[in-house]
Amino acid sequence: MIEHEFDDLLHINTRADQKGMVTSFHYYPYEPTPYEALQWLFTQYTLSPNDHVVDYGSGKGRLAFFIHHLFQAAVVGVEMNEHFHKDALVNREYYLKKLKGKDADIHFYCCLAEDYKVKPVDNRFYFFNPFSIQIFMKIANNILGSIEKHPREVELILYYGSEDYTYYLENQTPFLLKEEITIPNLYDKNPNERFLIYKWDY
Repeated sequence: MIEHEFDDLLHINTRADQKGMVTSFHYYPYEPTPYEALQWLFTQYTLSPNDHVVDYGSGKGRLAFFIHHLFQAAVVGVEMNEHFHKDALVNREYYLKKLKGKDADIHFYCCLAEDYKVKPVDNRFYFFNPFSIQIFMKIANNILGSIEKHPREVELILYYGSEDYTYYLENQTPFLLKEEITIPNLYDKNPNERFLIYKWDY
């Protein structure tokens, strides 16, 4: 299926636009993870209904709805842009209608990524290169602080993970690279077309 067909299946609209875009050195433009990449990721990497995923730079919520559709896992989207946050809430209404009365543990917060308070149940964290290394370091410290208070297994999922991100994780944090998932037909042309899974098992 092509992009809009997945959106139609989920009763949402997550295609990119630049409305309300804030120009910033630290925060990068909205771009949803392609469905083709997500499809491949979740043939190789499995979530459970007990997982709690946090998507930093969640935009209109594509990852949240796709994960819930596949695994019924809980997902939180964190987005600083008010326009995209409102679109995500509208998408949630339409997605819930698709479920015909069933509830979905999907929530969206409009705030800076580093201001999101990591919950004790949050155990999977997704990043599609949404901001600078300075912001990423703050968030990683928030996650590690939460682990110290509430010990648990945690994994970070990086798509288009920058060298700054990976260097920091591997040299300044206890996270270890668990798995690299390259995307067929895309990785040969662009080495950024991969997912890196980092794990911290307390």
